[in-house]
Amino acid sequence: MQKDGCAREAVGKYGDMLYRICLLMLRNKADAEDAVQETFIRFIHKAPGFTDSEHEKAWLITVANNKCKDMLRYQKRHYTESEDLLESYAVTKEESGILDALMELPEKYRIVLSLHYIDEYKVDEISEITGVSASAVKMRLSRGRKLLEEKYRKEYM
Repeated sequence: MQKDGCAREAVGKYGDMLYRICLLMLRNKADAEDAVQETFIRFIHKAPGFTDSEHEKAWLITVANNKCKDMLRYQKRHYTESEDLLESYAVTKEESGILDALMELPEKYRIVLSLHYIDEYKVDEISEITGVSASAVKMRLSRGRKLLEEKYRKEYM
């Protein structure tokens, strides 16, 4: 019963964040929901011991990230959601344009930009979560910002 309480608490605390990350990576509502569900199933079955809530959060993000990467291999067989759905998650038209531009970036840039600017992770934390070096994260952030700026300016200015 204690596992169930821990899982419920984790779903309430991290569910929306994991869903947002998975949606950014997979660009498909159903697949994002599946990835989050699989992440929490693994959480329940593994029942890992965490040193603190940040460790728990990082573990969940890593598992979700890996699940999304697995699912991306099969994405050609899945239907992707329309831009209208993605725009519904944005608060303003300006944010909607940024979200559209972000969704067009390659996955390796989307995830680091999302973790850094939306979830406010530091470079070394993103490195640990994604499994790439800190210098690679910095490079992806730099290139991702440039690509995002180019796409946003071209389409919305």
